[in-house]
Amino acid sequence: MKRVNALTIAGTDPSGGAGIQADLKAFSALGAYGTSVITALVAQNTRGVQSVYNIESDFVSAQLDSVLSDVRIDSAKIGMLANSQIVQVVAQRLRHYQLPFVVLDTVMLAKSGDPLLLPEAVDAVRRLLIPQVSIITPNLPEAAALLECAVATNETEMREQGEALLAMGCGAVLMKGGHLSDEESPDWLFMSGSRERFTAPRVHTRHTHGTGCTLSAALAALRPRLHNWADTVREAKEYLQQALMQADSLEVGHGIGPVHHFHRWW
Repeated sequence: MKRVNALTIAGTDPSGGAGIQADLKAFSALGAYGTSVITALVAQNTRGVQSVYNIESDFVSAQLDSVLSDVRIDSAKIGMLANSQIVQVVAQRLRHYQLPFVVLDTVMLAKSGDPLLLPEAVDAVRRLLIPQVSIITPNLPEAAALLECAVATNETEMREQGEALLAMGCGAVLMKGGHLSDEESPDWLFMSGSRERFTAPRVHTRHTHGTGCTLSAALAALRPRLHNWADTVREAKEYLQQALMQADSLEVGHGIGPVHHFHRWW
């Protein structure tokens, strides 16, 4: 089996359910060696975000150089970027190092609804990052923010928005339909010349903290060992589905708890 070194570029979560901590757990669970660059220190728990301390963009750049000048990185996942200065330095270093696979999780809001990306940084994400990443993984509110339009309320609108995002220049788009109200949660994968629908039964649990982080990290961990994005999405979704199904077995916090990253072992 190919030894995969994966990098997460994201903010922290002291409660361990999202951000850097969730990414490293997902990497490890799926057999990838995890490295990390921290963009923000986030005081958050299962009840919400209490405070955010953004790392200076120069220090984010220094962290990136430390890792990428020394470690062979087979894939990267980008999460919380906080502000336009951090977006700019991440985009610059990606251009310099030319990683094989880059997954952009367009993080804008925490599960609690607290903002994790300043509004003025959204345009920088559109211009500087989306055109150079392998795949983006927006949920429906994030897609609407990127496109400056209303949030999709059905799969027809979801597909239209996925096509519009693909036209921004990224390699692929995984539109996540978890915000729809159907019993099944539909996702759509858009690539040049192909469209594929993925579904899974909706898991009835309140413990969904970190689902977006976990899915995007799973994509980064799996893609170097698989042939294409469709196979990668399929396997990553199965991992997340099981993590959601086992989430109630954990006892973490009093709010929206995390998914169970290590369900295969515990």
